[in-house]
Amino acid sequence: MKISDVNRGINKNRKRLRVGRGPGSGRGRTAGRGNKGQGQLAGWSSPAIFEGGRMPIIRQIPKRGFHNSHGLIVAGVNVDDLEACFPANAEVNPETLKAAGLAKGIWHVLKILGDGTLGKPLKVSAHRFSGQAREKILAAGGTVTELPGAAPVVKGTKKSPRKKASGKTTG
Repeated sequence: MKISDVNRGINKNRKRLRVGRGPGSGRGRTAGRGNKGQGQLAGWSSPAIFEGGRMPIIRQIPKRGFHNSHGLIVAGVNVDDLEACFPANAEVNPETLKAAGLAKGIWHVLKILGDGTLGKPLKVSAHRFSGQAREKILAAGGTVTELPGAAPVVKGTKKSPRKKASGKTTG
């Protein structure tokens, strides 16, 4: 290879292809749009799910249930897992649970569940606790601290109106 071969065949300032300018251009007559049909018309573009006019596969698949896109993702950790992973009098919070590998993945709220037994006192901080989990932690001599979550949206209240600067001039 020679240094003169490096940029050979690279056209940086390539001219725009002008379609529909006669048979000599190679893109004349139908201008590359084919014969007949809605695709040949000016201003027509197909939607992302378009499959040649048949019923798209996304519309054929049945939809079931309700998927709340605004709902919080809750991670649950059982009392039994806390017993196995933490020593007595340890601080248990969302950060330590992530570090221990008990609260994996993406979640918004951490909930401690009551499955299993707890025989040592732990200082547990989480967003939510089940009734059994709270009883078992307190019975073992530990403490329960509820962390604040995101502030709930209050419906039916209006924002305070902004004062407008008067644009009137006298003169």
